Amino acid sequence: MGKKVKILLAEDDINLGSLLTQYLNAKNFETDLFGDGEKAWEGFNTQQYDICILDVMMPKKDGFTLAKEIRELNQKTPIIFLTAKTLKDDVLEGFKIGADDYITKPFVMDELLFRIEAILRRINQSGDGMTNQETYKIGKYTFDVQKQLLNFEDETIKLTTKEAELFELLCANKNAMLERNYALKLIWKDDNYFNARSMDVYITKLRKHLKKDENIEIINVHGKGYKLIVSV
Repeated sequence: MGKKVKILLAEDDINLGSLLTQYLNAKNFETDLFGDGEKAWEGFNTQQYDICILDVMMPKKDGFTLAKEIRELNQKTPIIFLTAKTLKDDVLEGFKIGADDYITKPFVMDELLFRIEAILRRINQSGDGMTNQETYKIGKYTFDVQKQLLNFEDETIKLTTKEAELFELLCANKNAMLERNYALKLIWKDDNYFNARSMDVYITKLRKHLKKDENIEIINVHGKGYKLIVSV
């Protein structure tokens, strides 16, 4: 039997935190529960975690602040936000920080399990529809799919899991249209409004990463999708 997936759970509601911990452990995960953002940050710095589940509203350090600090230290560990807020700006803020997913309270525990398993599947396998190509040469950039590294001359950018998956699809469809709903269902598993807005955020991030080569452009195909245009 393989090594258990280790989860950092930051949740200040002790009852909910205990229930989630028991549930996840029963599903064969190893879960460490922290009651506030500061304790969770200390825990992240002393242990190796495969995934982080962060409540947005926490004492001492809120989930967004904690996620920013985690992202500064580690670009790769997946982050899921637990939020009682349904405001679009809050959800988008989470994606801008680098979250992989979010779930709104109250939620069914099986839904959280589904989100965790979907993220772990994306990390551990290329998935249906993803290519098996290891590297792409895009203009002056080289993209290492497995390591999620985008190289430009002497500079190396470490992409997040979602950035890498989205860029891989764009590379595989270079100079052709990547259909929006196809990408959403493949990477986010759902083409709902929040996921669509999330993808827009990641497209903006990719454009910034690629700005050093003027022969590369990601364009919007109105109402349909995106094109990675490489003009050399």
